[in-house]
Amino acid sequence: MNKVLYIILISLFSLTVISCKSSDDSKTTTSSPLYVSVGDNGTILTSSDGTTWTSRTSGTNKHLYGITYANSTFVVMGDNGTILTSSDGTTWTSRTSGTTNDLHRGTYGNSTFVVVGDNTTGSGTILTSPDGTTWTSRTSGTSLRLWDVTYANSTFVVVGMTGTLLTSSDGTSWTSRTSGSTEHLWGVTYGNGLFVTVGKEGTILTSSDGTTWTSKTTGTTNELWGVTYGNSTFVVVGPSGSIYTSSDGTSLTSRTSGITNDLWGITYGNSIFVTVSANWNQNIGGSGGGDILTSSDGISWTSRTSGTTERLHAVTYKE
Repeated sequence: MNKVLYIILISLFSLTVISCKSSDDSKTTTSSPLYVSVGDNGTILTSSDGTTWTSRTSGTNKHLYGITYANSTFVVMGDNGTILTSSDGTTWTSRTSGTTNDLHRGTYGNSTFVVVGDNTTGSGTILTSPDGTTWTSRTSGTSLRLWDVTYANSTFVVVGMTGTLLTSSDGTSWTSRTSGSTEHLWGVTYGNGLFVTVGKEGTILTSSDGTTWTSKTTGTTNELWGVTYGNSTFVVVGPSGSIYTSSDGTSLTSRTSGITNDLWGITYGNSIFVTVSANWNQNIGGSGGGDILTSSDGISWTSRTSGTTERLHAVTYKE
């Protein structure tokens, strides 16, 4: 009888230990940091560290040009009005954008996603959404293509062709601003108290409020295609593997990337800069990129294996 009681007590003790361990594990489970890059033919890659990348199924063969993350949602935009969303970067859902225009870039602010794009219907495309699912077309007031958008200081700033600059507090009503430039503006970011936009012929414009803009002398006539800010440093990327750094958004210092493919998308997160390549003049569908480079300081860069030769147009990071 004592032997039977002993076995029962041991069994109950084991079940209690297992139950407690399972409970502890569930409490310590947290969301992991994640980098996500997008590109041609529906390419989506994810990485937890910027070093090792995994291909994901997007469910589309459209070219994907931009990605942003906010409100627990990734939003990807691309060819012919393509919009995809995901909560984890792995499983993707196609959304109805209401446009067939190409969509280039997106951001989030004031509880609103804003996506900008092409002008094939006669005006520069701006779409807004509260959740990434339901989208509304807005009047941009310009007939020109819009290339990039950012949000800071309670202000959305959009940049586009021939010096186009638009601002909005809510993503709905837009005001044209005087850029003082006729060059195409490709990228825009905010850091160190400044909006910074980059563009053709080495163009850099800066503004503290998004309204009044100042042209800066950069010392280069190269195209400048992408810009981000992190670690007290602006990093700018462009053709033929060109990378520049700046502490003030004005003076550029050229850095060695180690590659000759064009760099377009760049982001900063978890103390790492990540940039991706997409040869702009490469025939669509050809071998025109697929490079991924990382850096902790914007100065020294390391090439990573992406597992693809598709053009990669954009990359973002979520905490």
